[in-house]
Amino acid sequence: MLRRVLCTVLFVGALPSLAEASQGHISVVLLGATGDLAKKYLWQGLFQLYMDQVSNGHSFTFHGAALTALEPGQRLMFDVLKKLACPPDESPDRCAVLKDQFLKLSQYHQLKTAENYTLLNSEIETLLRQEGLKEAGRIFYFSVPPFAYTEIARHINSSCRPPPGAWLRVVLEKPFGHDLASAQQLAAELTSFFREEEMYRVDHYLGKQAVAHILPFRDQNRQFLDPIWNRHHVERVEIVLKETVDAKGRTSFYEQYGVIRDVLQNHLTEALMFLTMELPANVSKAEDVLQSKLQAFQSLQGLEKNSAVLGQYQAYASQVQEELQKAQDYISTTPTFAGVLVHSDSLRWEGVPFLLTSGKALDERVGYVRVLFKNRAYCTQRETLRDAGYSQCKAKQIIFYIGHGTLNTPAVLVSRNLFRPVMPEGSWREAVGQSDLHIFGQSLSDYYVYRPVKERDAYSVLISNIYHGRKDFFITTENLLASWGFWTPLLDSISHQPPRLYPGGAENQHLLDFEMVRGEVAFILAEPVELLNPSRPMPSDYRAIQSKFRQRPLVSAWSEALISQLASDIEQTASRAVARSGQFHLALSGGSSPVVLFQQLARHHYAFPWKHTHIWLVDERCVPLTDTESNFFSLHSHLLQSVRVPYFNIHPMPVHLNQRLCVEEDRGTELYAKEILALVANASFDLVLLGVGTDGHTASLFPHSENGLEGAQTVVLTESPVRPHQRMSLSLPLINKARQVFVLVLGRGKHDITTLLSRVGHEPRKWPVSGVNPSSGHLVWYVDYEALLG
Repeated sequence: MLRRVLCTVLFVGALPSLAEASQGHISVVLLGATGDLAKKYLWQGLFQLYMDQVSNGHSFTFHGAALTALEPGQRLMFDVLKKLACPPDESPDRCAVLKDQFLKLSQYHQLKTAENYTLLNSEIETLLRQEGLKEAGRIFYFSVPPFAYTEIARHINSSCRPPPGAWLRVVLEKPFGHDLASAQQLAAELTSFFREEEMYRVDHYLGKQAVAHILPFRDQNRQFLDPIWNRHHVERVEIVLKETVDAKGRTSFYEQYGVIRDVLQNHLTEALMFLTMELPANVSKAEDVLQSKLQAFQSLQGLEKNSAVLGQYQAYASQVQEELQKAQDYISTTPTFAGVLVHSDSLRWEGVPFLLTSGKALDERVGYVRVLFKNRAYCTQRETLRDAGYSQCKAKQIIFYIGHGTLNTPAVLVSRNLFRPVMPEGSWREAVGQSDLHIFGQSLSDYYVYRPVKERDAYSVLISNIYHGRKDFFITTENLLASWGFWTPLLDSISHQPPRLYPGGAENQHLLDFEMVRGEVAFILAEPVELLNPSRPMPSDYRAIQSKFRQRPLVSAWSEALISQLASDIEQTASRAVARSGQFHLALSGGSSPVVLFQQLARHHYAFPWKHTHIWLVDERCVPLTDTESNFFSLHSHLLQSVRVPYFNIHPMPVHLNQRLCVEEDRGTELYAKEILALVANASFDLVLLGVGTDGHTASLFPHSENGLEGAQTVVLTESPVRPHQRMSLSLPLINKARQVFVLVLGRGKHDITTLLSRVGHEPRKWPVSGVNPSSGHLVWYVDYEALLG
């Protein structure tokens, strides 16, 4: 049959001779051949591959496979194949012949059991033997859910590999895991069956022509970009994918993944890497590109809760209830919109904001990467008299326009007042006309605009690259795990955060607009009351909350408002102390709760008297101060490096002496106690900030601690029930000498201990925090609604 097909193609002039098909035979197996992705994109991409390569020396067969039985599966598959289309520039006669041959070269298989895979392998081998063809390789395209990957991989590895001398290429579709741990597990399972060079993980955005051209553009325009592609000249970068459609029909997927996992962790992150990575000498060398991308990942600052704003279109909850048969009171916190602020610590990009934004049910369908340059010019001549090509007062930007939107085509746009870019003539051409169109507030005539000579579907591009073995268009295991390592902490921190509700489409108006403020992002407008989830309690519901907790003043609010109030109270306390004595001694606890407070102080309190402030540690873990588990490391990362505290006013606990950690003979506790006595009047801190553990511990004073709950010792070594076990801590008697003690309690996870503490008395042996009772100072509890009310 295969020879008859080749002869027919020869007849229409596609092949000069049958001998040129001697490069070998390629078997393409599409798993999930009757699924949505296959119907929409993959079969068309495979047909395009066949049209492009039919005269280049390889022969092909195409094997559609699914779990469906033979007859119905065959019917479904060929219904799709009959609708395949040729490009507009293909002659109707040649198109008809190629389509007919493609159908004859395609067959359906039920692949359900190990025996099915063995039979498929046998059929491929028999065909090759009958036709006298040498096998070049096999492509297995996994258009199936990831939970099926491992079983299919096992079957392919055991009974469907090509013989020695022929290559194997296994194509994998996202999602590649749900977080770092699941991605690591899936990667480990797959690497037990396939070598890294055999796996092609698809991110179809890498097949989008504008995205695929970012690296070549940077490479071909080094002479223009080298001086300006850096923090001194770039004001901001926006990487955006907006959709008008909602998640209807896909809520089972969306409830598991949400917009960050669906779009930002993969598509937008890959574009981010192409922009921020250092250019290797050869941008076509996959290994060099990978290493540059991995270095770029290492330079990214970690994401935190305040790095993102989240939204959910209003109809999503009812769609989930209907499609997943959830109860009417079911509440989803899955975001369908996200804006995330990313920063890099690299010398090139330090301080430049990268905004990654995507969402469903928005006002337009568009995707773009926009690099906006700083503009230091002032132009005396009025705007109407300026020439766009020379006026330095017009915005300067480079835009990789992915598609849809105003232009409705992929494009690369460069402001005329920047430079005329070098573009490959064979694949991109300069566009003229359409001066009535506007992009980002500027006429199209203000840009050099380039469009592809021939637009190609992303999957057609990627399938062609799979055929050619070009790995630089695909996601390696290292690349994948680096991306998940970057995104997982943010995903964990927002897992229970209620997203802002928005109506969808043009009605969103300014509701999803957000702004950057000192490394954070926040929505500009308050959330309208009519959009709020009625089951979500509002601060106004709690106006009657008791103002006392354990007979001491209580401040309670939603966490964001509570942190804001606490930071303001600390600043007021500091100002009063400096006015009174010329200095302010502040002792800060470690743990996760104070981090948001540190960030608030660093980013919003410019009047804070840092110059006169001494920073002390309430407790420390017995690890080097450069260890990420160190309380001082966290304090330095989130506060000290952002404010101007004199170097000699910073007092870390001496846990690392004589190249060892918290050894009693090194007398670290005595050293810290002497330092406190020497600098702090009466060893009475102006303010001590404490937290509360779920077991009732505070500082590093744990239930039934042998040290620190009583006695004359002011600084002690203690043992924690969790790693790292060794700790250094201020003692309870020293804490109780403070002028002010603030206790911060955040989150639903602290509700049980908060309830318990409201009922028990002074029992520090059981619950150390119950022993906090300043002898002549003031104690104030700061407890958020989730901790207080559950």
